[in-house]
Amino acid sequence: QVQLAESGGGLAQPGGSLRLSCVASGFTLNDYAVGWFRQAPGKEREGVALHANGHGSRYYADSVKGRFTISRNNAKKTVYLQMNNLRPEDTAVYYCAASSRSSGNVATPSHYNYWGQGTQVTVSS
Repeated sequence: QVQLAESGGGLAQPGGSLRLSCVASGFTLNDYAVGWFRQAPGKEREGVALHANGHGSRYYADSVKGRFTISRNNAKKTVYLQMNNLRPEDTAVYYCAASSRSSGNVATPSHYNYWGQGTQVTVSS
């Protein structure tokens, strides 16, 4: 069974850092596109950091460019999101996602087959 489990969320001060992890099971991670999405109260889910299948390109939302970095360790079946210089507007539930599709827009939620439960990130002084 394909499963994703996020961890690493919590409370951070503005300007601080957090590192989120997503452990995958039940599939070969190298064959999947992976991504991090977030959803704040009253807002739609948005893609913040995406990594195309295997050795594909990385994509970032304009609001996080230069601050967030997505990476993966296929041997450990883990996806990471390093978040630096956090801002209050980064507060949201963050979700890990994976897709087995060979084509499509990796920045849209509809592209993804599998989702984690989410982890809360709160940025506040």
